[in-house]
Amino acid sequence: MIYLDNSATTKPCTEAVEAMTLALTEGWGNPSALYGFGIDAAHALRNARNQVAAALGAEHDRVFFTSGGTEADNWAIFGTVKRFGKRGRHIITTAMEHPAILNCMKELEAQGFAVTYLQPDSLGRIPLDSLKTALRKDTILVSIMMVNNETGAVMPIDKMAKLTHRICPDAVFHTDAVQGFLKIPFQAKTLGADLISVSSHKVHGPKGAGALYISPRLKSFPALLLGGGQEGGYRSGTEGTPAIFGFAAACAAVHAGLKEDTQKERKLLEDFIEVVSGLDGIRINGAHDAPHILSLAIPGVPTQNTINILQDHGICVSAGSACAKGHRSHVMTAMNLPPEVIDGSFRVSISRETKAEELQLLAQVLRDEILPRVR
Repeated sequence: MIYLDNSATTKPCTEAVEAMTLALTEGWGNPSALYGFGIDAAHALRNARNQVAAALGAEHDRVFFTSGGTEADNWAIFGTVKRFGKRGRHIITTAMEHPAILNCMKELEAQGFAVTYLQPDSLGRIPLDSLKTALRKDTILVSIMMVNNETGAVMPIDKMAKLTHRICPDAVFHTDAVQGFLKIPFQAKTLGADLISVSSHKVHGPKGAGALYISPRLKSFPALLLGGGQEGGYRSGTEGTPAIFGFAAACAAVHAGLKEDTQKERKLLEDFIEVVSGLDGIRINGAHDAPHILSLAIPGVPTQNTINILQDHGICVSAGSACAKGHRSHVMTAMNLPPEVIDGSFRVSISRETKAEELQLLAQVLRDEILPRVR
């Protein structure tokens, strides 16, 4: 199998699997217990938090574990509204966010909040001026993703956060960094975002774990779950230590080789782009600023047909977001791409495990098996 759908999920690395196995077979104590076995688990949990915080460039006591990116996004959005909803009723996001954000916005609109959806340009980027124009005195929250999961367009989050806080000092800035974490360099301490969502299974960790970074600027933030007071009282419930420990081990392993892996991925994608750019009938969608995501289209060949043919050759790619099955891409629609381009689009997403010959085979199948269907 040639796996080129790493934006959907990644293969757990050896370090993550080993950490999870150890947690399940030996270190399975409850971190809240007050005897030695539980205290050992609490110590391991503290070390895991430190590892994730180091990879995020965050204060160790401002990282709170969740079940994944969707939960972190929901907590960020609804927590902000609960805390600051009396200050104003206006929220800003973009038209191309992940469904974990957009569906929260629909819920808030039903509750009477006004939501401004910033529109991307033709490359899938959000112009800074459009954010500036949208900010109002009653804006309480801005939520903009760091890297678009379909096009790879990277948003200037640091500039956006600074602009938001300059014009609306009391507004909260959140970024869904699920596709940016350990893919493009940033430090949570200096990024300027008040809330940052990340996910384990996008960085070679297990599914079922993620985290929300809550800036020290937010001195009090509503708890997500009430109960025994775990996660600093923010998210009660016995911690899912096997997934958390696997997440932390993956963060440490990927962070250690981040610069080299990023350079390798960017070179692989650039070489592949050079090849497919010379093939008549293929279109490149969007900016592909990130080193690991590329959106392509073959107008005239339905996306599912392309996926089926590639699958017959053992190649896995995606129709777009793995969380939007059966629907026309809202990202491509917001970019005002022609319907035939949207309906023929597919995503290639690579990782540190991707090999040059895998992308070469993809190019060969596109050239020999799929493109002749539109000529």
